[in-house]
Amino acid sequence: MRQAEIKRNTNETKVAINFSLDGEGKSTIDTGVPFMDHMLDLFIKHGLFNGDIKADGDTHIDDHHTTEDIGIVLGQAVKEALGDKKGIRRYGNAFVPMDDALAQVVIDCSNRPHLEFRCELPNEKVGTFDTELVQEFLWKFALESRMNVHVIVHYGKNTHHIIEAVFKALARALDEATSIDPRVKGVPSTKGLLT
Repeated sequence: MRQAEIKRNTNETKVAINFSLDGEGKSTIDTGVPFMDHMLDLFIKHGLFNGDIKADGDTHIDDHHTTEDIGIVLGQAVKEALGDKKGIRRYGNAFVPMDDALAQVVIDCSNRPHLEFRCELPNEKVGTFDTELVQEFLWKFALESRMNVHVIVHYGKNTHHIIEAVFKALARALDEATSIDPRVKGVPSTKGLLT
């Protein structure tokens, strides 16, 4: 099983994640940030991962620290679950429509973290959630998972739909990139390593 359990405790947040790359889309999520609960639930479901995500943070201030730290811990869990990366496809690309919005996410499990975020969000908030935190979450996820993540929103009018399409595309691209291809011997790199 390609699985990891990671905890992070700071003066601002406590985050615990148990994550499996080879799952059935089952999740238990309670972060104290309702919009992130929704996004993480569909991320697990559409990536066919399994995940238990629990966070307790200083949401009385705002959702920043909690959202950021979930990105950190989830990225670390994905990196640990991948192990030596032998046999993986390495690259993943997914287009996902959500009503008016079309999002694309492209991933390289390269050990060279980078986030390219080509996304215009029409509104600063969805409910009480600050939409600028989407980029913050994705950057920390890319950094800690040691992945190259490109997010391109081709179009969209509804902010909720855009963000949902991004998280679904992230899930599907990650599932593709981390899938085992029996034709791959060792790691898919001319360097001979992806760590």
